[in-house]
Amino acid sequence: MTGDLPLAVTEMPNLRHLHLGGNFFSGRIPSQYGQWEFLEYLALSGNELQGPIPREIGNLTNLRELYMGYFNMYEGGIPPEIGNLSELVRFDAASCNLSGEIPPEISRLQKLDTLFLQVNALSGPLTVELGNLVSLKSLDLSNNVFTGEIPASFAELKNLTLLNLFRNKLHGAIPEFIGDMPELEVLQLWENNFTRMIPQGLGKNGKLQLLDLSTNKLTGTLPPDMCFGNRLETLISLGNFLFGPIPESLGKCQSLSRIRMGGNFLNGSIPRGLFGLPNLTQVELQNNYLTGEFPDTDSIPASLGQISLSNNRLSGPLPPSIGNFSGVQKLSLDGNKFSGQIPPQIGRLQQLSKLDLSHNEFSGPIAPELSQCKSLTFIDLSRNQLSGEIPNEMTGMRILNYLNISRNHLVGSVPASIATMQSLTSVDFSYNNLSGLVPATGQFGYFNSTSFVGNPDLCGPYLGPCKEGVTNAAGQAHGKGPLSGSLKLLLGIGLLLCSIIFAVAAIFKARSLKKASEARAWKLTAFQRLDFTADDVLDCLKEDNIIGKGGAGIVYKGSMPNGEHVAVKRLPVMSRGSSHDHGFNAEIQTLGKIRHRHIVRLLGFCSNHETNLLVYEYMPNGSLGEVLHGKKGGHLLWDTRYKIAVEAAKGLCYLHHDCSPLIVHRDVKSNNILLDSGFEAHVADFGLAKFLQDSGTSECMSAIAGSYGYIAPGMLSIKFWCTPFSFCDRVSLYTY
Repeated sequence: MTGDLPLAVTEMPNLRHLHLGGNFFSGRIPSQYGQWEFLEYLALSGNELQGPIPREIGNLTNLRELYMGYFNMYEGGIPPEIGNLSELVRFDAASCNLSGEIPPEISRLQKLDTLFLQVNALSGPLTVELGNLVSLKSLDLSNNVFTGEIPASFAELKNLTLLNLFRNKLHGAIPEFIGDMPELEVLQLWENNFTRMIPQGLGKNGKLQLLDLSTNKLTGTLPPDMCFGNRLETLISLGNFLFGPIPESLGKCQSLSRIRMGGNFLNGSIPRGLFGLPNLTQVELQNNYLTGEFPDTDSIPASLGQISLSNNRLSGPLPPSIGNFSGVQKLSLDGNKFSGQIPPQIGRLQQLSKLDLSHNEFSGPIAPELSQCKSLTFIDLSRNQLSGEIPNEMTGMRILNYLNISRNHLVGSVPASIATMQSLTSVDFSYNNLSGLVPATGQFGYFNSTSFVGNPDLCGPYLGPCKEGVTNAAGQAHGKGPLSGSLKLLLGIGLLLCSIIFAVAAIFKARSLKKASEARAWKLTAFQRLDFTADDVLDCLKEDNIIGKGGAGIVYKGSMPNGEHVAVKRLPVMSRGSSHDHGFNAEIQTLGKIRHRHIVRLLGFCSNHETNLLVYEYMPNGSLGEVLHGKKGGHLLWDTRYKIAVEAAKGLCYLHHDCSPLIVHRDVKSNNILLDSGFEAHVADFGLAKFLQDSGTSECMSAIAGSYGYIAPGMLSIKFWCTPFSFCDRVSLYTY
């Protein structure tokens, strides 16, 4: 429904329940909406309402639930008359542009158990009177501009289960009484300026489930009993000044799923048993001062997908039990003092997509078993003490994108079969003891001399001439023995005649063939093993195969010779000299590194001098937008809709929190959620993706990206986040 809020409903004096949320109503809330004597439920959220919240709302003295937020854009703040709603139990005015301070009159709402005011422009100190809301269970004031300290009056909130104050400008110590709240389950205080120690009693209530204190200035040690009740699932304390050991009790926390404590000064060893916790999915302990060895654990949960121990002081060999980490997708152990040989059991990690063992003291040969990790796209073994030759088995890794084995003691030749590794786009063999001819064919044509510097015995087209007797990988000598003068003369005359004949023929055809040959010079780069060629992809580009059109290109359905179905997105033709690539580079760089169940899989891409083709896995049920608003919409049951929403959220959560660098999609909408044959959701279309770099700097964009006629609400950022009409890493996405 659209237009102004209806006034006809005000003629129902006995109305008790009014739900107008989730529509497209605009304009102001009529003052007449304050005249219902018996109204108990009012929902105006999810519209496009403007203007101030009318004071007459305070006349609804029997109101128990009031929902006013989400996509509305009110002017001004919360009216003091809200304190007259003595029966109010739930008040949700999140994400609706409220400003000013929280009125002290709100303390009169003695029955209130839920107060959601997050994602607004509320400012000033936290209202002391909030401590009088003794029935309060859930308090979310996150993503505002509150200043000052947490009031001492909050100690009276004995029933509080959820306290979210993240992304404000609060400072001072986290009060000790926070650790003594008997019912507290969720505490999120990240991105503030809190200092001093974390309350040491935190978690002793036995009910704590989620704790996030990231990006503050906290010092001291971690509380010892955070998992006292064995209910803690998420523990995040990134980017503080915490020191001391990780509590040994966390190694027995059976409920723990995610632990992220990178960027502190933690020391000691990794708690015994941590990697064996049954629900563990993510471990990030990078950039600390941890010592000891890599845990030798036999029982590893298949759910553990990411381990980052980079830049610590861990030492010793990797145990053979590393092969038990069957579900690990990213293993980052760089910047430590690990030594010994890379264990062959590492080849059992079939889900591993990124392996970084650089800046360590590994020795011996490169384990040829690495080639058995069929999902690997990134390998960095640089700055170790590795020796021996480059294993030929590695050239069979068909989806490898990045290989860095620089600054080791490797010998022998560079395998010529690397030329066939079509997905390999970045290599570094520099500063070893490699020798022989570097071919110029195949994939070698995309590398440059910097990839091979520091190997004085290497030669090739861009490395300098080869010495006498130097052979290529096929064993053919490139040095030449002496020839007689007469033979040289005959060869010279023959070559001259052949050159004249071919030159005459070439002159007539060169101009006509040049443009056509450039257009036909398609190169297929694969991100996994593919059983089809560039010609098979080009055969899909027929009018009858079109399944979608958009600003970023045309999408075709294609059937490959092996029976596999794919989706091919053809990007617009690039004008010569144009730097605008229609999102191609962003999409390739993003999707080529991502492996997640709920993110669409890019199989490869084809390119020539004029245009680019992206080859995706085919989603037979199309987009969520088509299913919801097309003929199939009536057949999509609510439980399926809920499942799709959760799966899409998981994909976005991975991008926003677990990718490195973090990624914001910037064009999330139902048409960019694709459904496979089982109606499982996959987030798609990263042509507008923005990377949030590790440096922490906010690259604000001067132009708004997204669909025509549509701007993600987060794109219009409030002035304290970024400059007007700009986008930065502090903006949360609420588009989907």
